[in-house]
Amino acid sequence: VQLQASGGGLVQPGGSLRLSCAASGDIFSIDTMTWYRQAPGKKRELVASITSGSSTNYADSVKGRFTISRDNAKNTAYLQMNSLKPEDTAVYYCNADIKTSYFVSYNYWGQGTEVTVSS
Repeated sequence: VQLQASGGGLVQPGGSLRLSCAASGDIFSIDTMTWYRQAPGKKRELVASITSGSSTNYADSVKGRFTISRDNAKNTAYLQMNSLKPEDTAVYYCNADIKTSYFVSYNYWGQGTEVTVSS
């Protein structure tokens, strides 16, 4: 199983980006999908999560600006980021709890995609 994160880049303050996290491989089902981020010199922090039933959770710092969603048919989660601020600059990682065809669940990490918010 692999998680492929994409969509990062350089954006001006106030701008928007949409990150994608696509899972591939031996997948029976995907439970919770989560976006984390890690800014230079800081600990990794949870940004947003979404369960298989589409219940969502957000860090206070991104509420009202970021929206997490998922397409179960594509095994993909998205993070729509609006009104970006310089403090959103970080490497964004996706994480997912995936059950394989052997009905064993594992936790997987993607490789990270870099977001830079700067004028």
